[in-house]
Amino acid sequence: MGILDSFSLEGKVALVTGGAYGIGFAIAEAYAGAGAKIAFNCRGQEHLEKALADYEAKGIRAKGYLCDVTDEDQVREMVKSIKKELGVIDILVNNAGIIKRIPMTEMSAAEFRQVVDIDLNAPFIMSKAVLPDMIEKGHGKIINICSMMSELGRETVSAYAAAKGGLKMLTKNICSEYGEYNIQCNGIGPGYIATPQTAPLRETQADGSRHPFDQFIISKTPAARWGDPEDLMGPAVFLASDASDFVNGQILYVDGGILAYIGKQP
Repeated sequence: MGILDSFSLEGKVALVTGGAYGIGFAIAEAYAGAGAKIAFNCRGQEHLEKALADYEAKGIRAKGYLCDVTDEDQVREMVKSIKKELGVIDILVNNAGIIKRIPMTEMSAAEFRQVVDIDLNAPFIMSKAVLPDMIEKGHGKIINICSMMSELGRETVSAYAAAKGGLKMLTKNICSEYGEYNIQCNGIGPGYIATPQTAPLRETQADGSRHPFDQFIISKTPAARWGDPEDLMGPAVFLASDASDFVNGQILYVDGGILAYIGKQP
């Protein structure tokens, strides 16, 4: 087998949570291009139908499922349906997540719990649901979408940083518990990615200048640009493929160098 063959996902079944748009959609598109069969979930019918149309427009045959990834019963039913319709899940990408930008002293405990529930509890629930079949098969890949906030803090994101820091450690613990079954669990930590969610932060101001946050990110990124969802495709395929079979418990930061850079002197 040639080295490029080890990156093939031909015949693999990949489930990308929150794969309707943005980072999740880009990763699913990359997996489809590498030969995988694609499944994804949404919480609403309207989003599901739009996502299916978007996949079809890209020439990708994807199966979409209505599922709240924080609900264990719904997750079990989705995994069961995927197994029946596509086969045992070989690759799980825990991508679904939310962020609430609220100062900590103004954030309610309920709001904090909601972020942690989706960004940390859901990856636990999803991973728990797919692990038995991966153990039986003797192979599996779990990829958690972490964040630079798995390493750093900043204003107004206490819940998100707490959840993503926890997700980093969940990644390491899944590796520790299930590595002996030839299951690899790694994370991807995206930098600031140009998606619909971040579009307001990149809007040109009335005077023609960049948004202040846009200026901040460009100044802090050695690559001097925002990332594109496509920048995550190669790393995601690598971590899902046989090429990474001895890579386990690691977080691959795809951030244009932000975490390596202290910034320019004022």
